[in-house]
Amino acid sequence: MAIKPVLRMGNPLLLQRAEEIAQFDTPELHALIQDMQDTMAHMNGAGIAAPQIGVSQRVVIFGVGHNPRYPDAEQVPYTVLVNPVLRPIGDSKEEGWEGCLSVPGMRGIVSRYSRLHYSGFDQYGNPIDRLVSGFHARVVQHECDHLDGILYPMRIDDLRKFGYTDVLFPDADIADD
Repeated sequence: MAIKPVLRMGNPLLLQRAEEIAQFDTPELHALIQDMQDTMAHMNGAGIAAPQIGVSQRVVIFGVGHNPRYPDAEQVPYTVLVNPVLRPIGDSKEEGWEGCLSVPGMRGIVSRYSRLHYSGFDQYGNPIDRLVSGFHARVVQHECDHLDGILYPMRIDDLRKFGYTDVLFPDADIADD
């Protein structure tokens, strides 16, 4: 389909709660997902949410194999997740560096639940139900935050741990957002 422009922090659409998907397996939903895939691949993203490309619907995609933006990250299976529901497993949280296609060139330390149960549907309406941990749990929480109008800088507890990637990691070979 097409590589879409990614909305950047400051755009009001990124601060809204996205609408539920009412119908699955439609040409419109498949086209949206293809546009998201093309855009995410072009930008080396670990995931992307529909609002990031200007569509206020509750759809995220994510998946990490080898990714230059996250060179040390564990693999996360490619997933299309529609109308997600997240439930933390326990109170344990982990801090970790995050970046975002909508906040280019920056990284910050964000505390996220270590273990997570998530459910929802794929684009065909088939149920998805998973228990995950680690980087997989972090990616899902980050992407689903977009569906509720939350960008990762809003979750940073200590702004001393937020800055430009090239300043924070001057010797690292981390691709820019």
